[in-house]
Amino acid sequence: MRTPEQHARAALDAVVDPELDEPITELGFVRSLKVDDGRVTVHLRLPTPFCAPNFAYLMASDAKDVLTELPWTRAVTVELDDHHDSEVINRGLAAEAGYRGTFGAEADTDLDELRRTFHRKAHTAAMERALTGMLRADPDLAETDLHRVTIADLPDDGTTRALLRRRSALGLGTDATLPVLVDEHGTPYPREEIPLRLRRARSTRISIDGNAHFCRGLLRTRYADETPATEETTA
Repeated sequence: MRTPEQHARAALDAVVDPELDEPITELGFVRSLKVDDGRVTVHLRLPTPFCAPNFAYLMASDAKDVLTELPWTRAVTVELDDHHDSEVINRGLAAEAGYRGTFGAEADTDLDELRRTFHRKAHTAAMERALTGMLRADPDLAETDLHRVTIADLPDDGTTRALLRRRSALGLGTDATLPVLVDEHGTPYPREEIPLRLRRARSTRISIDGNAHFCRGLLRTRYADETPATEETTA
């Protein structure tokens, strides 16, 4: 049976960095995690003190939400450490002020709109990974042939499952008969546009992967003497 700490850790696995599209637990952003009689306290850390405040708030807010949803939590405190907007973000989270209530006039876009922007990027990258994998596995498959590839044609592996999660996040269907290479609304691209669309998707994926690698390096340098919270963290 898992401990409360392990339950909390598993819940945090669902929180992703909106730009890097990876769980904050895997990125090492969870600095500490403590549970005491149903009261959960989490401290988050980021690679630099200047990470975009809207990204930072989104991760901290999502972390608080997933922990609050656990049936046994009595109180949840999530704090962001060592960020230039830590005080503002932590105060807003504690007051449950919401994104606009936290940043006021500086909140130039709705949080749901921001979230959808990154869901679109994550879907594009996941789609490219799946289709590029098919091209590598079958040298006779041409890029223009990708217009006929459906979900049923994809292998049952982690790359495909990641793509299906990204489709669900955008509200796209995951039926086996649906085409894979589609825009954010689920509309297939014309056959003649596929090479261009695939190159653009590859650029998005490379950017996400590169940023993730860079951020990991920055985090290791910034917190060289610290170990992030693990599943074995205790109160």
